[in-house]
Amino acid sequence: MTSLFLLVGALMLMLSILLSPLSNRLGMPVLLLFLGVGMLAGEDGLGHIQFDDFETAFLVGNLALAIILLDGGMRTRGETFRVGLRPALVLATLGVLITALVTGVAAIFIFDLSWLDGLLIGTIVSSTDAAAVFALLQGRGLNLNARVSATLEIESGSNDPMAIFLTLILLQLITQDGGTSLWSAPLMLLQQIVIGVAFGWFGGKLLVLLINKVELVTALYPLLVTASGLVIFAGTNALGGSGFLAIYLAGVLLGNARVRMMPAILQVHDGLAWLAQLCLFLILGLLVDPSQLLLIAPAGLLLAAVLILIARPLATFSTLWPFGFKPREQGFIAWVGLRGAVPIVLALFPVMAGVEQAPLFFNIAFIVVMVSLVIQGSSLAPVARWLKLEVPGHEQAHRRIPIDVPAVGEHELLLFRLQGQRWQRPAPLGDLRMPADTGIAAVFRQGRYLRPQAKTALQDGDLLAVMARPDMIDALGHQFNAPHGPKHLAEMAFFGEFVLNGEAQLADVEQAYGIKVEQEDSTQTLSACIARHQHGHPVVGDSLMLGPVTLVVKAVEGDVVTKVGLKLH
Repeated sequence: MTSLFLLVGALMLMLSILLSPLSNRLGMPVLLLFLGVGMLAGEDGLGHIQFDDFETAFLVGNLALAIILLDGGMRTRGETFRVGLRPALVLATLGVLITALVTGVAAIFIFDLSWLDGLLIGTIVSSTDAAAVFALLQGRGLNLNARVSATLEIESGSNDPMAIFLTLILLQLITQDGGTSLWSAPLMLLQQIVIGVAFGWFGGKLLVLLINKVELVTALYPLLVTASGLVIFAGTNALGGSGFLAIYLAGVLLGNARVRMMPAILQVHDGLAWLAQLCLFLILGLLVDPSQLLLIAPAGLLLAAVLILIARPLATFSTLWPFGFKPREQGFIAWVGLRGAVPIVLALFPVMAGVEQAPLFFNIAFIVVMVSLVIQGSSLAPVARWLKLEVPGHEQAHRRIPIDVPAVGEHELLLFRLQGQRWQRPAPLGDLRMPADTGIAAVFRQGRYLRPQAKTALQDGDLLAVMARPDMIDALGHQFNAPHGPKHLAEMAFFGEFVLNGEAQLADVEQAYGIKVEQEDSTQTLSACIARHQHGHPVVGDSLMLGPVTLVVKAVEGDVVTKVGLKLH
Protein backbone atom coordinates (compact mmCIF):
# COMPACT_ATOMS: atom_id res chain seq x y z
CA MET A 1 0.00 0.00 0.00
CA THR A 2 2.84 2.39 0.86
CA SER A 3 4.59 1.65 -2.44
CA LEU A 4 1.36 2.31 -4.35
CA PHE A 5 0.86 5.62 -2.52
CA LEU A 6 4.41 6.72 -3.34
CA LEU A 7 4.02 5.62 -6.96
CA VAL A 8 0.81 7.60 -7.44
CA GLY A 9 2.21 10.67 -5.70
CA ALA A 10 5.42 10.60 -7.73
CA LEU A 11 3.48 10.16 -10.98
CA MET A 12 1.29 13.17 -10.14
CA LEU A 13 4.36 15.29 -9.43
CA MET A 14 6.06 14.15 -12.62
CA LEU A 15 2.97 14.80 -14.75
CA SER A 16 2.55 18.28 -13.25
CA ILE A 17 6.18 19.17 -13.97
CA LEU A 18 6.00 17.87 -17.55
CA LEU A 19 2.80 19.85 -18.17
CA SER A 20 4.20 23.10 -16.76
CA PRO A 21 5.59 24.34 -20.15
CA LEU A 22 1.99 24.34 -21.40
CA SER A 23 1.20 27.28 -19.13
CA ASN A 24 3.08 29.74 -21.36
CA ARG A 25 1.72 28.24 -24.56
CA LEU A 26 -1.87 28.34 -23.32
CA GLY A 27 -1.45 31.65 -21.52
CA MET A 28 -2.66 30.30 -18.18
CA PRO A 29 -0.95 30.20 -14.78
CA VAL A 30 1.00 27.01 -14.10
CA LEU A 31 -0.68 26.80 -10.68
CA LEU A 32 -3.96 26.15 -12.46
CA LEU A 33 -2.44 23.12 -14.18
CA PHE A 34 -1.34 21.74 -10.81
CA LEU A 35 -4.90 22.08 -9.52
CA GLY A 36 -6.20 20.42 -12.65
CA VAL A 37 -3.89 17.42 -12.26
CA GLY A 38 -5.03 17.04 -8.64
CA MET A 39 -8.70 17.14 -9.68
CA LEU A 40 -8.14 14.62 -12.49
CA ALA A 41 -6.52 12.24 -10.02
CA GLY A 42 -9.34 12.74 -7.50
CA GLU A 43 -12.39 10.66 -6.71
CA ASP A 44 -14.46 12.01 -9.62
CA GLY A 45 -11.51 12.09 -12.01
CA LEU A 46 -9.57 9.50 -13.94
CA GLY A 47 -7.47 8.48 -10.92
CA HIS A 48 -10.43 7.76 -8.58
CA ILE A 49 -8.23 8.60 -5.56
CA GLN A 50 -10.31 9.08 -2.42
CA PHE A 51 -8.65 11.74 -0.29
CA ASP A 52 -10.49 13.57 2.47
CA ASP A 53 -7.76 13.98 5.08
CA PHE A 54 -8.26 17.67 5.84
CA GLU A 55 -5.78 17.63 8.73
CA THR A 56 -2.97 16.45 6.46
CA ALA A 57 -3.98 18.99 3.83
CA PHE A 58 -3.97 21.73 6.47
CA LEU A 59 -0.47 20.76 7.64
CA VAL A 60 0.92 20.51 4.10
CA GLY A 61 -0.74 23.81 3.21
CA ASN A 62 0.86 25.67 6.09
CA LEU A 63 4.33 24.19 5.46
CA ALA A 64 4.13 24.89 1.74
CA LEU A 65 3.02 28.48 2.25
CA ALA A 66 5.83 29.00 4.77
CA ILE A 67 8.47 27.82 2.28
CA ILE A 68 6.93 29.91 -0.52
CA LEU A 69 6.93 33.03 1.67
CA LEU A 70 10.53 32.41 2.74
CA ASP A 71 11.63 32.17 -0.89
CA GLY A 72 9.58 35.22 -1.86
CA GLY A 73 11.04 37.21 1.03
CA MET A 74 14.61 36.39 -0.02
CA ARG A 75 13.85 37.69 -3.52
CA THR A 76 12.26 40.94 -2.30
CA ARG A 77 14.85 43.68 -2.61
CA GLY A 78 15.21 46.02 0.33
CA GLU A 79 14.95 49.11 -1.87
CA THR A 80 11.38 48.17 -2.77
CA PHE A 81 10.31 49.04 0.76
CA ARG A 82 11.19 52.66 0.00
CA VAL A 83 8.19 53.05 -2.29
CA GLY A 84 6.00 50.07 -1.42
CA LEU A 85 6.02 49.53 2.35
CA ARG A 86 3.43 52.05 3.55
CA PRO A 87 0.85 51.58 0.77
CA ALA A 88 1.29 47.80 0.91
CA LEU A 89 0.69 47.67 4.67
CA VAL A 90 -2.45 49.81 4.37
CA LEU A 91 -3.71 47.60 1.54
CA ALA A 92 -2.79 44.47 3.55
CA THR A 93 -4.87 45.59 6.55
CA LEU A 94 -7.58 48.11 5.73
CA GLY A 95 -7.79 46.85 2.15
CA VAL A 96 -8.35 43.26 3.33
CA LEU A 97 -11.06 44.45 5.72
CA ILE A 98 -12.89 46.36 2.97
CA THR A 99 -12.61 43.40 0.60
CA ALA A 100 -13.95 41.02 3.27
CA LEU A 101 -16.93 43.26 4.10
CA VAL A 102 -18.00 43.90 0.50
CA THR A 103 -17.56 40.27 -0.58
CA GLY A 104 -19.16 38.99 2.63
CA VAL A 105 -22.29 41.13 2.17
CA ALA A 106 -22.57 39.87 -1.41
CA ALA A 107 -22.22 36.25 -0.23
CA ILE A 108 -25.07 36.74 2.27
CA PHE A 109 -27.53 37.58 -0.50
CA ILE A 110 -26.13 35.32 -3.22
CA PHE A 111 -26.11 32.15 -1.07
CA ASP A 112 -28.91 33.14 1.35
CA LEU A 113 -26.65 32.79 4.40
CA SER A 114 -26.64 34.28 7.86
CA TRP A 115 -24.60 37.43 8.42
CA LEU A 116 -21.80 35.61 10.22
CA ASP A 117 -21.56 32.83 7.62
CA GLY A 118 -21.54 35.31 4.75
CA LEU A 119 -18.88 37.49 6.35
CA LEU A 120 -16.79 34.38 7.01
CA ILE A 121 -16.78 33.62 3.30
CA GLY A 122 -15.73 37.21 2.65
CA THR A 123 -12.76 36.92 5.02
CA ILE A 124 -11.68 33.56 3.60
CA VAL A 125 -11.26 35.01 0.09
CA SER A 126 -10.12 38.47 1.19
CA SER A 127 -6.32 38.11 0.99
CA THR A 128 -4.16 37.84 -2.09
CA ASP A 129 -1.90 34.83 -2.37
CA ALA A 130 1.89 35.12 -2.20
CA ALA A 131 2.44 31.89 -4.16
CA ALA A 132 0.32 33.10 -7.06
CA VAL A 133 1.68 36.66 -7.06
CA PHE A 134 5.35 35.66 -6.83
CA ALA A 135 4.97 32.92 -9.45
CA LEU A 136 3.20 35.14 -11.97
CA LEU A 137 5.26 38.31 -11.47
CA GLN A 138 8.54 36.39 -11.71
CA GLY A 139 7.45 33.98 -14.43
CA ARG A 140 5.82 36.25 -17.01
CA GLY A 141 8.92 38.13 -18.13
CA LEU A 142 7.45 41.41 -16.89
CA ASN A 143 9.62 44.24 -15.63
CA LEU A 144 7.04 46.42 -13.88
CA ASN A 145 7.79 49.81 -12.42
CA ALA A 146 9.08 49.49 -8.86
CA ARG A 147 6.12 51.25 -7.24
CA VAL A 148 3.65 48.67 -8.54
CA SER A 149 5.76 45.52 -8.17
CA ALA A 150 6.91 46.45 -4.65
CA THR A 151 3.38 47.10 -3.45
CA LEU A 152 2.10 43.82 -4.87
CA GLU A 153 4.96 41.74 -3.46
CA ILE A 154 4.91 43.26 0.03
CA GLU A 155 1.11 43.16 0.23
CA SER A 156 0.89 39.50 -0.76
CA GLY A 157 3.56 38.60 1.79
CA SER A 158 2.01 40.55 4.67
CA ASN A 159 -1.78 40.38 4.31
CA ASP A 160 -2.23 36.89 5.74
CA PRO A 161 -2.32 38.01 9.42
CA MET A 162 -5.36 40.23 8.80
CA ALA A 163 -7.24 37.51 6.89
CA ILE A 164 -6.40 34.85 9.50
CA PHE A 165 -7.38 37.22 12.32
CA LEU A 166 -10.78 37.98 10.78
CA THR A 167 -11.38 34.29 10.04
CA LEU A 168 -10.61 33.22 13.63
CA ILE A 169 -12.80 35.97 15.12
CA LEU A 170 -15.79 35.01 12.98
CA LEU A 171 -15.24 31.31 13.73
CA GLN A 172 -15.35 32.11 17.46
CA LEU A 173 -18.61 34.00 17.01
CA ILE A 174 -20.14 31.16 14.98
CA THR A 175 -19.07 28.25 17.20
CA GLN A 176 -19.84 29.89 20.57
CA ASP A 177 -21.69 32.82 22.10
CA GLY A 178 -18.59 34.96 21.67
CA GLY A 179 -19.36 37.34 24.51
CA THR A 180 -15.77 38.52 24.86
CA SER A 181 -14.54 37.75 21.36
CA LEU A 182 -15.15 41.23 19.99
CA TRP A 183 -13.41 42.83 22.95
CA SER A 184 -10.37 40.60 22.53
CA ALA A 185 -10.22 41.03 18.74
CA PRO A 186 -7.89 44.07 18.61
CA LEU A 187 -5.57 42.41 21.13
CA MET A 188 -5.42 39.24 19.02
CA LEU A 189 -4.51 41.22 15.88
CA LEU A 190 -1.89 43.24 17.72
CA GLN A 191 -0.44 40.06 19.22
CA GLN A 192 -0.13 38.38 15.82
CA ILE A 193 1.57 41.37 14.22
CA VAL A 194 3.91 42.28 17.10
CA ILE A 195 5.09 38.72 17.76
CA GLY A 196 5.34 38.02 14.04
CA VAL A 197 7.46 41.12 13.38
CA ALA A 198 9.64 40.54 16.48
CA PHE A 199 10.36 36.88 15.75
CA GLY A 200 10.83 37.54 12.04
CA TRP A 201 13.27 40.38 12.69
CA PHE A 202 15.37 38.72 15.37
CA GLY A 203 15.15 35.31 13.71
CA GLY A 204 16.32 36.76 10.39
CA LYS A 205 19.23 38.61 12.02
CA LEU A 206 20.32 35.50 13.93
CA LEU A 207 20.08 33.40 10.78
CA VAL A 208 22.38 35.80 8.91
CA LEU A 209 24.94 35.58 11.73
CA LEU A 210 24.62 31.80 11.87
CA ILE A 211 25.19 31.28 8.15
CA ASN A 212 28.22 33.58 8.09
CA LYS A 213 29.81 31.98 11.17
CA VAL A 214 29.29 28.27 10.56
CA GLU A 215 31.51 26.40 8.11
CA LEU A 216 29.43 23.88 6.19
CA VAL A 217 29.43 21.90 2.98
CA THR A 218 27.94 24.11 0.26
CA ALA A 219 24.88 21.86 -0.17
CA LEU A 220 23.93 22.26 3.50
CA TYR A 221 23.50 26.05 3.52
CA PRO A 222 20.12 26.00 1.71
CA LEU A 223 18.90 23.24 4.05
CA LEU A 224 20.01 25.30 7.05
CA VAL A 225 17.98 28.23 5.75
CA THR A 226 14.90 26.05 5.24
CA ALA A 227 15.12 24.43 8.68
CA SER A 228 15.77 27.75 10.43
CA GLY A 229 12.90 29.40 8.56
CA LEU A 230 10.49 26.67 9.66
CA VAL A 231 11.75 27.05 13.26
CA ILE A 232 10.90 30.76 13.08
CA PHE A 233 7.51 29.96 11.52
CA ALA A 234 6.51 27.26 14.02
CA GLY A 235 7.92 29.11 17.04
CA THR A 236 6.01 32.27 16.16
CA ASN A 237 2.77 30.31 15.72
CA ALA A 238 3.29 28.54 19.04
CA LEU A 239 3.46 31.90 20.83
CA GLY A 240 0.32 33.21 19.15
CA GLY A 241 2.00 35.33 16.50
CA SER A 242 1.75 35.27 12.72
CA GLY A 243 4.21 32.68 11.47
CA PHE A 244 3.57 33.73 7.87
CA LEU A 245 4.57 37.32 8.60
CA ALA A 246 7.61 36.19 10.61
CA ILE A 247 9.04 33.85 7.96
CA TYR A 248 8.46 36.40 5.17
CA LEU A 249 10.26 39.11 7.15
CA ALA A 250 13.12 36.72 8.00
CA GLY A 251 13.45 35.95 4.28
CA VAL A 252 13.60 39.67 3.44
CA LEU A 253 16.36 40.28 6.00
CA LEU A 254 18.32 37.26 4.76
CA GLY A 255 17.96 38.15 1.10
CA ASN A 256 19.19 41.71 1.63
CA ALA A 257 22.15 40.88 3.89
CA ARG A 258 25.69 39.91 2.93
CA VAL A 259 25.42 36.17 3.24
CA ARG A 260 27.86 33.54 2.02
CA MET A 261 26.66 31.16 -0.69
CA MET A 262 23.54 33.24 -1.36
CA PRO A 263 23.31 32.30 -5.07
CA ALA A 264 23.38 28.60 -4.14
CA ILE A 265 20.75 29.19 -1.44
CA LEU A 266 18.44 30.99 -3.88
CA GLN A 267 18.90 28.34 -6.56
CA VAL A 268 17.93 25.50 -4.22
CA HIS A 269 15.07 27.46 -2.71
CA ASP A 270 13.67 28.18 -6.14
CA GLY A 271 13.24 24.43 -6.56
CA LEU A 272 11.86 24.04 -3.03
CA ALA A 273 9.29 26.78 -3.63
CA TRP A 274 8.15 25.06 -6.83
CA LEU A 275 7.93 21.72 -5.01
CA ALA A 276 5.89 23.35 -2.25
CA GLN A 277 3.49 24.85 -4.80
CA LEU A 278 3.20 21.54 -6.62
CA CYS A 279 2.39 19.55 -3.50
CA LEU A 280 0.03 22.20 -2.16
CA PHE A 281 -2.07 22.58 -5.29
CA LEU A 282 -2.11 18.85 -6.02
CA ILE A 283 -3.48 18.07 -2.55
CA LEU A 284 -6.02 20.88 -2.74
CA GLY A 285 -7.12 19.53 -6.12
CA LEU A 286 -7.58 16.07 -4.60
CA LEU A 287 -9.82 17.47 -1.88
CA VAL A 288 -12.30 18.96 -4.31
CA ASP A 289 -15.49 17.19 -5.34
CA PRO A 290 -16.23 18.46 -8.90
CA SER A 291 -19.85 17.30 -8.74
CA GLN A 292 -20.44 19.57 -5.74
CA LEU A 293 -18.70 22.45 -7.49
CA LEU A 294 -21.10 22.24 -10.42
CA LEU A 295 -24.10 22.68 -8.11
CA ILE A 296 -22.92 26.07 -6.84
CA ALA A 297 -20.94 27.15 -9.91
CA PRO A 298 -23.33 29.95 -11.07
CA ALA A 299 -23.52 31.51 -7.61
CA GLY A 300 -19.78 31.03 -7.11
CA LEU A 301 -19.02 32.77 -10.42
CA LEU A 302 -21.24 35.67 -9.39
CA LEU A 303 -19.41 36.03 -6.08
CA ALA A 304 -16.05 35.90 -7.88
CA ALA A 305 -17.24 38.68 -10.18
CA VAL A 306 -18.19 40.83 -7.17
CA LEU A 307 -14.77 40.21 -5.62
CA ILE A 308 -12.79 40.94 -8.79
CA LEU A 309 -14.83 43.81 -10.22
CA ILE A 310 -16.16 45.57 -7.10
CA ALA A 311 -14.57 44.56 -3.78
CA ARG A 312 -10.87 44.51 -4.79
CA PRO A 313 -11.03 47.75 -6.86
CA LEU A 314 -12.92 49.52 -4.07
CA ALA A 315 -10.32 48.39 -1.51
CA THR A 316 -7.43 49.39 -3.78
CA PHE A 317 -8.61 52.83 -4.87
CA SER A 318 -9.79 53.79 -1.37
CA THR A 319 -6.47 52.90 0.28
CA LEU A 320 -3.83 53.84 -2.31
CA TRP A 321 -4.95 57.29 -3.41
CA PRO A 322 -3.18 59.14 -0.53
CA PHE A 323 0.20 57.69 -1.67
CA GLY A 324 0.29 59.34 -5.08
CA PHE A 325 -0.42 56.26 -7.21
CA LYS A 326 -1.54 57.01 -10.73
CA PRO A 327 -5.01 55.71 -11.72
CA ARG A 328 -3.49 53.14 -14.10
CA GLU A 329 -1.18 51.88 -11.33
CA GLN A 330 -4.12 51.53 -8.95
CA GLY A 331 -6.13 49.81 -11.67
CA PHE A 332 -3.40 47.23 -12.25
CA ILE A 333 -2.94 46.54 -8.53
CA ALA A 334 -6.70 46.11 -8.27
CA TRP A 335 -6.67 43.65 -11.15
CA VAL A 336 -3.74 41.62 -9.77
CA GLY A 337 -5.60 40.73 -6.57
CA LEU A 338 -4.75 37.10 -7.28
CA ARG A 339 -6.33 34.41 -5.14
CA GLY A 340 -4.48 31.13 -4.79
CA ALA A 341 -3.74 28.62 -2.07
CA VAL A 342 -4.30 30.95 0.91
CA PRO A 343 -8.12 31.22 0.56
CA ILE A 344 -8.41 27.46 0.14
CA VAL A 345 -6.21 26.85 3.19
CA LEU A 346 -8.28 29.39 5.16
CA ALA A 347 -11.40 27.50 4.04
CA LEU A 348 -10.00 24.49 5.92
CA PHE A 349 -10.35 26.40 9.23
CA PRO A 350 -14.17 25.96 9.34
CA VAL A 351 -13.76 22.29 8.38
CA MET A 352 -11.35 21.75 11.28
CA ALA A 353 -13.72 23.65 13.61
CA GLY A 354 -16.70 21.48 12.62
CA VAL A 355 -18.81 24.33 11.22
CA GLU A 356 -22.01 23.05 9.60
CA GLN A 357 -21.59 25.00 6.34
CA ALA A 358 -17.86 24.23 6.06
CA PRO A 359 -18.08 22.13 2.83
CA LEU A 360 -19.93 24.98 1.13
CA PHE A 361 -17.26 27.47 2.24
CA PHE A 362 -14.50 25.25 0.86
CA ASN A 363 -16.19 24.84 -2.52
CA ILE A 364 -16.91 28.57 -2.80
CA ALA A 365 -13.28 29.41 -2.05
CA PHE A 366 -12.15 26.89 -4.67
CA ILE A 367 -14.37 28.41 -7.36
CA VAL A 368 -13.17 31.93 -6.53
CA VAL A 369 -9.54 30.80 -6.76
CA MET A 370 -10.13 29.04 -10.09
CA VAL A 371 -11.79 32.13 -11.58
CA SER A 372 -9.03 34.40 -10.27
CA LEU A 373 -6.25 32.24 -11.71
CA VAL A 374 -7.97 31.81 -15.07
CA ILE A 375 -9.10 35.39 -15.66
CA GLN A 376 -6.69 37.57 -13.69
CA GLY A 377 -3.65 35.30 -13.90
CA SER A 378 -3.83 34.73 -17.64
CA SER A 379 -4.39 38.43 -18.43
CA LEU A 380 -1.66 39.84 -16.17
CA ALA A 381 0.92 40.51 -18.90
CA PRO A 382 -1.50 42.00 -21.49
CA VAL A 383 -3.07 44.30 -18.88
CA ALA A 384 0.35 45.50 -17.69
CA ARG A 385 1.35 46.33 -21.26
CA TRP A 386 -2.00 47.95 -22.02
CA LEU A 387 -1.63 50.21 -18.97
CA LYS A 388 2.02 50.95 -19.93
CA LEU A 389 3.47 49.89 -16.60
CA GLU A 390 6.51 48.07 -18.03
CA VAL A 391 9.95 49.62 -17.92
CA PRO A 392 13.02 48.55 -19.94
CA GLY A 393 14.79 45.61 -18.39
CA HIS A 394 18.03 43.77 -19.02
CA GLU A 395 18.90 40.14 -18.68
CA GLN A 396 20.51 39.27 -15.38
CA ALA A 397 23.60 37.13 -15.05
CA HIS A 398 23.20 33.81 -16.87
CA ARG A 399 24.74 32.11 -13.83
CA ARG A 400 26.14 33.25 -10.47
CA ILE A 401 28.90 31.12 -8.98
CA PRO A 402 29.86 32.03 -5.39
CA ILE A 403 33.49 31.67 -4.30
CA ASP A 404 33.54 30.91 -0.59
CA VAL A 405 37.13 31.98 0.04
CA PRO A 406 37.85 34.87 2.46
CA ALA A 407 40.59 36.34 0.27
CA VAL A 408 38.09 36.85 -2.58
CA GLY A 409 35.79 38.97 -0.42
CA GLU A 410 32.34 39.52 -1.93
CA HIS A 411 33.37 38.77 -5.50
CA GLU A 412 31.55 36.11 -7.49
CA LEU A 413 32.05 34.57 -10.91
CA LEU A 414 29.21 35.88 -13.09
CA LEU A 415 28.36 34.48 -16.51
CA PHE A 416 26.82 36.82 -19.11
CA ARG A 417 25.74 35.93 -22.63
CA LEU A 418 26.23 38.72 -25.17
CA GLN A 419 23.08 39.44 -27.14
CA GLY A 420 21.43 42.27 -29.03
CA GLN A 421 22.09 44.43 -32.04
CA ARG A 422 25.25 45.90 -30.51
CA TRP A 423 27.04 42.56 -30.83
CA GLN A 424 25.99 41.71 -34.38
CA ARG A 425 29.32 43.15 -35.50
CA PRO A 426 32.44 41.93 -33.62
CA ALA A 427 33.93 44.47 -31.19
CA PRO A 428 37.34 44.34 -29.46
CA LEU A 429 37.26 43.42 -25.79
CA GLY A 430 39.58 46.35 -25.09
CA ASP A 431 36.80 48.80 -26.09
CA LEU A 432 34.65 47.72 -23.12
CA ARG A 433 34.44 50.17 -20.26
CA MET A 434 34.20 47.87 -17.29
CA PRO A 435 33.02 49.16 -13.89
CA ALA A 436 35.69 49.51 -11.21
CA ASP A 437 36.69 46.40 -9.28
CA THR A 438 35.54 44.05 -12.07
CA GLY A 439 37.34 42.05 -14.73
CA ILE A 440 36.72 39.53 -17.50
CA ALA A 441 38.16 36.14 -16.57
CA ALA A 442 37.28 34.16 -19.71
CA VAL A 443 35.44 34.23 -23.03
CA PHE A 444 33.66 31.15 -24.41
CA ARG A 445 32.34 30.68 -27.95
CA GLN A 446 30.55 27.52 -28.99
CA GLY A 447 32.36 25.48 -26.38
CA ARG A 448 35.79 26.93 -27.12
CA TYR A 449 37.84 28.93 -24.61
CA LEU A 450 39.20 32.29 -25.83
CA ARG A 451 41.92 34.01 -23.85
CA PRO A 452 40.58 37.45 -22.74
CA GLN A 453 42.89 39.95 -24.43
CA ALA A 454 42.33 43.53 -25.54
CA LYS A 455 42.21 42.43 -29.21
CA THR A 456 39.79 39.53 -28.60
CA ALA A 457 36.74 40.18 -30.82
CA LEU A 458 33.44 39.79 -28.97
CA GLN A 459 30.27 38.90 -30.84
CA ASP A 460 26.66 37.91 -30.34
CA GLY A 461 26.29 34.63 -28.45
CA ASP A 462 29.63 34.75 -26.64
CA LEU A 463 29.62 33.79 -22.97
CA LEU A 464 31.69 36.04 -20.71
CA ALA A 465 32.93 34.97 -17.29
CA VAL A 466 33.28 38.10 -15.16
CA MET A 467 34.68 38.54 -11.67
CA ALA A 468 32.56 41.15 -9.91
CA ARG A 469 30.56 41.96 -6.79
CA PRO A 470 26.83 41.17 -6.75
CA ASP A 471 25.94 44.88 -6.67
CA MET A 472 27.48 45.20 -10.14
CA ILE A 473 25.07 42.75 -11.80
CA ASP A 474 22.60 45.37 -13.05
CA ALA A 475 25.33 47.59 -14.49
CA LEU A 476 27.02 44.65 -16.22
CA GLY A 477 23.73 43.32 -17.54
CA HIS A 478 22.99 46.76 -19.00
CA GLN A 479 26.37 46.76 -20.73
CA PHE A 480 26.35 43.24 -22.14
CA ASN A 481 22.69 42.69 -23.04
CA ALA A 482 20.16 44.61 -25.08
CA PRO A 483 16.89 45.44 -23.33
CA HIS A 484 14.32 42.69 -23.78
CA GLY A 485 10.72 43.34 -24.66
CA PRO A 486 8.74 45.13 -27.39
CA LYS A 487 10.11 48.03 -29.45
CA HIS A 488 8.49 50.73 -27.30
CA LEU A 489 10.71 49.55 -24.41
CA ALA A 490 13.91 50.18 -26.33
CA GLU A 491 16.17 52.64 -24.48
CA MET A 492 15.78 55.53 -26.92
CA ALA A 493 12.06 55.01 -27.52
CA PHE A 494 11.26 54.82 -23.81
CA PHE A 495 13.60 57.41 -22.25
CA GLY A 496 14.09 59.73 -25.21
CA GLU A 497 17.14 60.70 -27.26
CA PHE A 498 18.76 62.79 -24.53
CA VAL A 499 19.97 61.75 -21.08
CA LEU A 500 20.53 64.44 -18.45
CA ASN A 501 21.99 64.52 -14.96
CA GLY A 502 19.35 64.69 -12.24
CA GLU A 503 21.20 67.63 -10.66
CA ALA A 504 20.77 69.76 -13.80
CA GLN A 505 18.44 72.72 -13.34
CA LEU A 506 15.35 73.38 -15.42
CA ALA A 507 16.97 76.63 -16.48
CA ASP A 508 19.82 74.64 -18.04
CA VAL A 509 17.32 72.55 -20.02
CA GLU A 510 15.49 75.66 -21.19
CA GLN A 511 18.71 77.25 -22.37
CA ALA A 512 20.14 74.14 -24.03
CA TYR A 513 17.03 73.24 -25.98
CA GLY A 514 15.54 76.68 -26.54
CA ILE A 515 12.31 76.02 -24.69
CA LYS A 516 10.36 77.64 -21.86
CA VAL A 517 8.65 75.77 -19.00
CA GLU A 518 6.06 78.15 -17.62
CA GLN A 519 4.55 76.19 -14.73
CA GLU A 520 7.74 75.36 -12.79
CA ASP A 521 10.47 77.21 -10.92
CA SER A 522 13.41 77.15 -13.32
CA THR A 523 15.98 77.24 -10.50
CA GLN A 524 15.04 73.78 -9.17
CA THR A 525 16.83 70.63 -10.25
CA LEU A 526 15.23 67.98 -12.44
CA SER A 527 15.48 65.54 -9.53
CA ALA A 528 13.65 67.84 -7.12
CA CYS A 529 10.99 68.69 -9.67
CA ILE A 530 10.19 65.04 -10.42
CA ALA A 531 10.32 64.02 -6.74
CA ARG A 532 7.82 66.73 -5.83
CA HIS A 533 5.33 65.47 -8.40
CA GLN A 534 5.84 61.84 -7.26
CA HIS A 535 5.27 62.53 -3.55
CA GLY A 536 8.98 62.16 -2.85
CA HIS A 537 9.30 58.55 -4.07
CA PRO A 538 10.20 58.50 -7.79
CA VAL A 539 10.89 55.23 -9.59
CA VAL A 540 12.37 54.32 -12.97
CA GLY A 541 9.77 54.96 -15.67
CA ASP A 542 8.00 57.88 -13.96
CA SER A 543 7.32 60.64 -16.48
CA LEU A 544 6.50 64.31 -16.14
CA MET A 545 5.24 66.44 -18.99
CA LEU A 546 6.51 70.02 -18.80
CA GLY A 547 5.20 72.02 -21.73
CA PRO A 548 7.21 71.08 -24.82
CA VAL A 549 9.24 68.32 -23.13
CA THR A 550 8.63 65.13 -21.13
CA LEU A 551 11.06 64.06 -18.43
CA VAL A 552 11.43 60.29 -17.86
CA VAL A 553 13.21 58.89 -14.82
CA LYS A 554 16.06 56.64 -15.98
CA ALA A 555 18.01 55.97 -12.76
CA VAL A 556 17.28 56.42 -9.06
CA GLU A 557 19.42 56.11 -5.93
CA GLY A 558 17.22 56.13 -2.85
CA ASP A 559 14.74 58.95 -3.46
CA VAL A 560 17.19 60.93 -5.60
CA VAL A 561 16.82 60.86 -9.39
CA THR A 562 20.32 60.58 -10.87
CA LYS A 563 19.53 60.27 -14.59
CA VAL A 564 16.64 61.74 -16.56
CA GLY A 565 15.62 61.00 -20.12
CA LEU A 566 14.23 63.91 -22.15
CA LYS A 567 11.72 63.70 -24.97
CA LEU A 568 10.98 66.70 -27.19
CA HIS A 569 7.38 66.93 -28.43
